[in-house]
Amino acid sequence: MKLTEQGLRRRSLLCAGVAAAILILDQALKIWVKTNFYLGEDLEILPFFHLHFIQNNGMAFGWEIGSKLFLTAFRFVMVGVLIWLLARFVKDADKPSGFLAALAAITAGAAGNIIDCVFYGEIFSNPWPPEIASFTAIGTGYGRWFQGLVVDMLWFPLFSFDWPSWLPWIGGRHFSFFDPVFNIADAAITVGMAVIILFYSRHIAWPDKKA
Repeated sequence: MKLTEQGLRRRSLLCAGVAAAILILDQALKIWVKTNFYLGEDLEILPFFHLHFIQNNGMAFGWEIGSKLFLTAFRFVMVGVLIWLLARFVKDADKPSGFLAALAAITAGAAGNIIDCVFYGEIFSNPWPPEIASFTAIGTGYGRWFQGLVVDMLWFPLFSFDWPSWLPWIGGRHFSFFDPVFNIADAAITVGMAVIILFYSRHIAWPDKKA
């Protein structure tokens, strides 16, 4: 089945809308937290949902792999590949809209964390708590271009307990689930990948020349 011009436009707008919404929400929340919370500050919204301001050098959920510049370069390459794939897949009538929306979410999530890495070091101060960061003139921030820290704030401590003391190795230790602190960009990547794997795995394929 061949896509009509109207169908192609509708699919393109869907992908652009999903990506734009994620990027705007992600950056708006990051900037608000960055300029209203001191580093390490915690705000309990619900017992199982907190806003907890941290920063990290790494990838999703605070993981760290390699140097900062390597991570930023890797993100750029990944986003470039994802944009290329999205541009090819949107023209393929066999690819459902849900698959395209999930791929757009992954792409926007990766791009959202790139913005932190590229710009935040130059445009924000990064004071010690309890001081709060503020916008600053370019060149007077806490880092250089591509050396910014990724802002995380979403924390869901769903439940916790202490292991019985009689258990070997882990007895008496405190266990908390779910500990990682993340942001909207991380969530978009994770949800997008989960949707593709669960519902659209048969559509995961490198586009051929015809596509």
